[in-house]
Amino acid sequence: MEQLLLNIARGLVENKEAVSVTGGDKNEEGAIVFHLSVASEDMGRVIGKQGRIAKAIRTVMRAAATRSGDKVIVEID
Repeated sequence: MEQLLLNIARGLVENKEAVSVTGGDKNEEGAIVFHLSVASEDMGRVIGKQGRIAKAIRTVMRAAATRSGDKVIVEID
């Protein structure tokens, strides 16, 4: 799951070395929480207009997690 999120984010940004994913721990509701960090100049590319790209990233991650029977939350820092 973490590798999928890294690949998606690195495909969107220009500064690929600044992309990092932390977390992977379950919260109190049993969902796996990932924190995606990118360079400040690439933040707009990851969020997109009106948050459309961020919503798409979360949808893809949720779909991938459903295949393994998990729940995923992606937070963009």
